[in-house]
Amino acid sequence: MAKNKKRLFLYTSFALFWLTIFVTGCASMQSPTGGPKDTIPPEIITEVPKNFTKNFNAKKVEIEFNEFIKLSNEYTEISISPALDISPGYRVKKENLVIEFKQELEENTTYSINFGKAIADVNESNILKNYSYVFSTGNEIDSLSISGRVINSLTKEKLKDVVVFILPLSQDSLFGKKKASIFNITDTAGVFKISNLKEDTYKIYALLEQGGDRIYNAQNEEIGFLSNPLKLSKDTSGIILEVFKEYPTVFMVKERRIEADGRISLTFNRPVIDASISIIEPASINQNKTVEFSLTRDSATVWLPELSFDSVDVVVNSAGKALDTVTLRRNKRDTYVKSLIATDNLSGNKIRPGSELIIKLSSPIKSYQQELITLLEDSIPTKNYQFERDTSSLRTYRLKYPWKTKKQYSLKLAENAFTDVLETKSKVYTKNFELDIDDNYGSISINISVPDTARTYLIQWLNERKDILKQNSIKKNTLLNYIRYPTGKYLIRVIYDDNANGEWDTGNVKEGKQPEKTWNFNKTISLRPNWDLEENIIIPDPE
Repeated sequence: MAKNKKRLFLYTSFALFWLTIFVTGCASMQSPTGGPKDTIPPEIITEVPKNFTKNFNAKKVEIEFNEFIKLSNEYTEISISPALDISPGYRVKKENLVIEFKQELEENTTYSINFGKAIADVNESNILKNYSYVFSTGNEIDSLSISGRVINSLTKEKLKDVVVFILPLSQDSLFGKKKASIFNITDTAGVFKISNLKEDTYKIYALLEQGGDRIYNAQNEEIGFLSNPLKLSKDTSGIILEVFKEYPTVFMVKERRIEADGRISLTFNRPVIDASISIIEPASINQNKTVEFSLTRDSATVWLPELSFDSVDVVVNSAGKALDTVTLRRNKRDTYVKSLIATDNLSGNKIRPGSELIIKLSSPIKSYQQELITLLEDSIPTKNYQFERDTSSLRTYRLKYPWKTKKQYSLKLAENAFTDVLETKSKVYTKNFELDIDDNYGSISINISVPDTARTYLIQWLNERKDILKQNSIKKNTLLNYIRYPTGKYLIRVIYDDNANGEWDTGNVKEGKQPEKTWNFNKTISLRPNWDLEENIIIPDPE
């Protein structure tokens, strides 16, 4: 009996053992349940020879990481300074990076291999930024450094991923075909540091680039530079580089097209001063065209009386001088649906207290019929309103009326109320709205003190998105009132308008010209419901 019990115990234990193996095996077949995403870049385990080796005489360098790595754009991202006639070879095998030199190195020279953003892990492509391998073929390693911060010239925002590079004064090749070899990339705070430099005189640049080649392309990229060369004899910190996008020296029409309704849209690569447009072919339609430029003067719309041409040649002029000529072609079978559409400035069927109702049409207006425009107050027609065209626009009209609270308004534009320059008639347009309450708005009075009455200052009133809501040009101490703006947060920016042209002028790196200085008031202004505020602002001298 005892023997049978023992045998039963052994059979049971044997069965439980294999059941456990089976369950465990099945469990191991399940998909991973996930976990936090790997965001850590590869870490260096060993470097042979070690980083910062002196009297370096090796033919290759081997660097081991804590995980599998890969190289991306190694021939554009990786640079060695001083540059070699023959670039080293870079080879990756699992966790290892091997660098092989293909020419003899100079004696008593400090070399720095900067990897930029070339090194990343295989799984998540986490980039190891700004890693440098430094060595010297002599007894000393150059140890001087340059550090600072990169910001946007207009907004003063700190900029990340900007390439900061230096060029010895004797080798300044910003506009050449050879990329800069001594560089660093700013972090999230806009901070950079370039180390292991020798005593020399350098030009310093910051490049917010598009192509990744570290060569300045003025058409697409933003640039900043130190006005004067830096004679480096000791560690230098606190450098501020302000990047800007300069106006292209050569004007061109970037985009051109004939829209579905027949109007011609033109977009330029820079604003045009004293702008005009001419049609030179077919010349017969030039006289009857209608042109509207954008407020920023970097785009234009042209309405033509007829569209029977195969092609049209358009000239953009500045002060009567031709800047660029473009040709637009159309297929004879192309058809255009002309329409005249009205829009307004209402927000959520509410009109701001103290403001006018603005009606904007989709094309320039030739005429309108007052009797086809009706304003109702609580369903009763009212006559004591003013309806007139905005003097600055052929498409904009203003309706002035003493709006009252708790009243319901309805604007009705009957069919054919407007006729545009192409003889297109407007459709029926009805808009119901009411006066918004004062509790949704606030006002502020700002006393502005200027440091120098011989200068001109542009005061910009901005919303949180830094859109310009209003701009004032002043030369002396001034009281500015911003009345009935929606409750929220606002900012003040000051432009030192050196040439008094009423706008912020960008710089020119080739001419060594910096953009006009700006200053941001360091306080966010919060407008509260139905509340009048006061603020004092003292504009400092430009730095």
